[in-house]
Amino acid sequence: MNLRPTLLTAAIAGVVAALAWPLVWARFGGPGAAGGVELIVATLLVIALPAHAFVVGFVRAEPVSAGTIDTALLKRIGAWLAAAVVVTSLRDLLGF
Repeated sequence: MNLRPTLLTAAIAGVVAALAWPLVWARFGGPGAAGGVELIVATLLVIALPAHAFVVGFVRAEPVSAGTIDTALLKRIGAWLAAAVVVTSLRDLLGF
C-alpha cells in the first residue's frame, strides 16, 4: 500500500477518532467494563489503524538521518491531535 500521509489525512484521522471513540466506548466500554477483547479490537480498528495509516504512513516519504527529528511526522501528529480536540470541544459545546 503506497499511502502518503499528509496534514489533511492526519486531521481527518483525528476527526474520525474523536467521533468514533465515544461510540466505541458506549458500546464496549464504560465504568464497569473489564477492557474486553471487543473494546481492544474496536480501538485498534477505529483509532489505531487509521492513525497509523493516515498520520505515520506505511512507507517513509523521505529518510531521516539518525539523531534528527522527523518534523513532518510531528506536524502530522499535531494535526491529528488538534483535529480530535476541536471535534471533542465542538461536541461538548453543542451537546452531542
